[in-house]
Amino acid sequence: MKLMVVGGGGREHAIIRSLKKNPDVEVIYALPGNGGIAADAVCVPIGATEIEKIVAFAVEKKMDYAVVAPDDPLVLGCVDALEEKGIPCFGPRANAAIIEGSKAFSKNLMKKYGIPTAAYEIFTELDKALAYLETAPIPTVVKADGLALGKGVIIAQTREEAKQAVTDMMANAKFGASGSTVVIEEFLTGPEVSVLAFTDGKVVRPMVSSMDHKRAGDNDTGLNTGGMGTIAPNPYYTDEIAKQCMKEIFLPTIRAMKKEKRTFKGCLYFGLMLTPNGPKVIEYNCRFGDPETQVVLPLLKSDLLTVMQACTNGTLAKTPVRFSKKHACCVIKASKGYPESYKKGYRLTMSERAERVTFVAGAKLENGKLVTSGGRVTGTTAVRGSLEEAITAAYRLSAGVKFGNAYCRSDIGQRALQAKK
Repeated sequence: MKLMVVGGGGREHAIIRSLKKNPDVEVIYALPGNGGIAADAVCVPIGATEIEKIVAFAVEKKMDYAVVAPDDPLVLGCVDALEEKGIPCFGPRANAAIIEGSKAFSKNLMKKYGIPTAAYEIFTELDKALAYLETAPIPTVVKADGLALGKGVIIAQTREEAKQAVTDMMANAKFGASGSTVVIEEFLTGPEVSVLAFTDGKVVRPMVSSMDHKRAGDNDTGLNTGGMGTIAPNPYYTDEIAKQCMKEIFLPTIRAMKKEKRTFKGCLYFGLMLTPNGPKVIEYNCRFGDPETQVVLPLLKSDLLTVMQACTNGTLAKTPVRFSKKHACCVIKASKGYPESYKKGYRLTMSERAERVTFVAGAKLENGKLVTSGGRVTGTTAVRGSLEEAITAAYRLSAGVKFGNAYCRSDIGQRALQAKK
């Protein structure tokens, strides 16, 4: 089989490594891929949002199956365009990807179908949003409606901060058109949990839960990033909570989308807050999370391609989806200065042992050598029998990943260890 994976980050590297395990896979093309992915797939210099070029390439190469991994091409209708040419895909069509593409849509969906989430208001006019903030409870959460590379969410601790966030989004176009509509919502408290789930539009098969570490600095200080590390499973997510989420959140969401004639097939990401009043949805993503994928897929025992095809074909009910009972920890190495400004072009080297368990996110090949080209550069994942062992091993292995101006958080997994105690 000839496969194509659209995207070029650490998440895509993890997906490609898992897909490669299937003996029927003869070649995987990554569009555009990156310097590290080039060791596991054929990289093609076509950007993830160049839909026409992606489709033309897939048709020319007679692709057997495509995985569209990032949010942008999904929202832009990449799956629709490929399926129209007869190429089966893993991922939702554009009318279902709106669940991530518009926060206003997803909040209204949850309200309509009684899915637990934070109280909220939606604004399209700056003066009305500012007037609302005069009396809104503080802290509050301000979200750009559209896609913003995971950076369009501001937790405002003061009224001034909230007003500034709204002004930046609506008047100063900090996130372009994505911020022309804003959602202002209630600030929830409790442990956060990420749950990725396979679905064929009828059945939901949740993957192992995980815990992301979004802030740039130790002890959850500094700016929000795309994620500085993850562990799985998340100790706060008990079997009892999992059953409650299936009944009150997961199945109702899939059924709601079907009723809205937006059947969702692919990977649906549930960002949850375990509040004192029960689990609530903070956000949906229409795809695998990054870096959650880097701890979840290494724990998957079933064949990834088989499961993905079952989502596409509507046969997930008959397809086993099994995960290891072990623990995983992923440590992200980033360029100092991320998520703001940082220098690129440093030589990236990895020890043999580190390379086997490291997913490359931000590096390119120059004269056959890897050099850094992004904020988050690598994610090193260790799978072990206990969480403590996984954390220790991930840090030990990640020490074998070296590049100039590298930095990583030193406390990935510590919150989870406290929870276990």
